[in-house]
Amino acid sequence: MAGNHLIAIGSYFEWDREAMASGYTLHEVPNADAVLDLPADVRAEVRAIAFKGHTPFGERHMESLPALGLIANYGVGFDAIDVAAASERNIQVSNTPDVLNDDVADLAVALLLAQSRKLIEGSTWVRSGDWPKKGELPLNRKASGRRAGIVGLGRIGREIADRLAAFKMEIHYHSRSPKDTPRSWTFHADPVSLARDVDYLFVALVGGKETAGYVSRQVIEALGPDGILINISRGSTIDEAALLEALENGGIRGAGLDVFNNEPNIDPRFLELDNVVLQPHQGSGTIETRKAMGQLQRDNLAAFFAGEKLLTPVN
Repeated sequence: MAGNHLIAIGSYFEWDREAMASGYTLHEVPNADAVLDLPADVRAEVRAIAFKGHTPFGERHMESLPALGLIANYGVGFDAIDVAAASERNIQVSNTPDVLNDDVADLAVALLLAQSRKLIEGSTWVRSGDWPKKGELPLNRKASGRRAGIVGLGRIGREIADRLAAFKMEIHYHSRSPKDTPRSWTFHADPVSLARDVDYLFVALVGGKETAGYVSRQVIEALGPDGILINISRGSTIDEAALLEALENGGIRGAGLDVFNNEPNIDPRFLELDNVVLQPHQGSGTIETRKAMGQLQRDNLAAFFAGEKLLTPVN
C-alpha cells in the first residue's frame, strides 16, 4: 500500500499520522488551498484525500487531482466538501458518523446543566474566595422536569433526546418527517412551533447551505425570555445576529454554544455576556472518540484502495 499516494489535509494527532504514513505515501498539507501548491507530478498520483477541518474543498481542488477517487472526511459533518461537485466527477465521499454521537450528546446535556445550574460561576465563586466572603452562590434554576425541543432528530439528536428523557423531560422535536419515537414525544412540522412549546431548544442539524440560518429570528423569538438555546451542530445553523440580540436584550434566558460562525475568531460580543456558556467546538473532543474517528476514516481509505464498498459513504 505504500505506493498509494494520500494527501492528509489538516492537523492530525500523532497516532493518526503514524498510521497513515505506515500505509501510504503521505503528503501532509495544512489546508485545502495548500493542495494546489503541491508539485504537479505528486497531484497526478494522488487517489485519495484524508480531509480534516473546515476550509472549503471544491471544484478547483478536485480538478487539480486528476486521479482522485475518494475524499475521506474526519468527522460526521462534511459541509466543507462540495459533495455535488465530487459526485459529478465520480469521486466518493465518506464521513465518520455514530462513533461520536455519545460525546456530542453528553456535551449538549452538560451545556444545559452548566447554563441552568451556573456550574462555571459556582467554580469561580469557590476559587475566587467569594464563598467565605459573600456566602452562598445566588440561586440558579432547576434543569430537570421541563420541556425540551430537538431541532434535527438524527443520530445525535436522538441521543440527546434519550438523555433528556432520563431527566424527566417532556420531549418535543422537529425534523423533515415524524420519526419512530416513544408515543409521548411530540412532532412539530416547523421549528417556530417547536420553540414556542419548549423551555430548552437543542440544535442538532447537519451543516451546509440547506440549514444555514434555519434557527431564525422567528424561532429565537418564539423560544421566549425563559428559554435556553443549546447548539452543538454548526454555527451557521443559527441566525447569530438574532441570537446575540436576544442574549443581550433578555429575549431568551441564556445559551450554551459549542459552535459559532467564523470560529475560532468568534464575535467578541459573546465574550461580554454572562448568560452564555462558551465551548471551543469540542463536542467530539475525547481521546477515545477521536481515535475511533481516525480509525473509521482509515477504514474507509483501506476499503477504497482495496476496491471494496465504503463503510460510511456520503454520496
